[in-house]
Amino acid sequence: MTEDLIAELQAQEAELELTRFDNTDAWRLGSLLVELATQRSLPVAVDIRRGAQQLFHAGLPGSVADNDRWIERKVRVVERYGVSSYLVGRRLAAKGQELDAGMGVDPADYAAHGGAFPIRIRDVGVVGVVTVSGLPQAEDHALVVEALRAFRS
Repeated sequence: MTEDLIAELQAQEAELELTRFDNTDAWRLGSLLVELATQRSLPVAVDIRRGAQQLFHAGLPGSVADNDRWIERKVRVVERYGVSSYLVGRRLAAKGQELDAGMGVDPADYAAHGGAFPIRIRDVGVVGVVTVSGLPQAEDHALVVEALRAFRS
């Protein structure tokens, strides 16, 4: 089961590679995420970054300041490992490991929980991160994937 999930997460990352991503794209993607979450009354925070610049951020009703802290921790995982925070967490779980000081990171600063997804540009690599926080990790991840699929179409 875990191996199937890991393969599915890897396939999503390959599928959702983009050809470009600029500030206008960040606004469109962020607005799409807010629209999806609002339609479902989801208590989430949404964040999109390109490099060190935060291009989009929204805290929807029911989200809390702690969601922003989770976003920071999940983003660091994507920036460090170049794949989604959920994929990192599932790979570690499959080995019976956790993201901790033994891996050279402080768990207070890194969270290998679903919801942060790399913005990867074809022939360039990871240029940013789109993150959702406020739901169980698989649901945070699924919302980002759904939005990226709609964004690409």
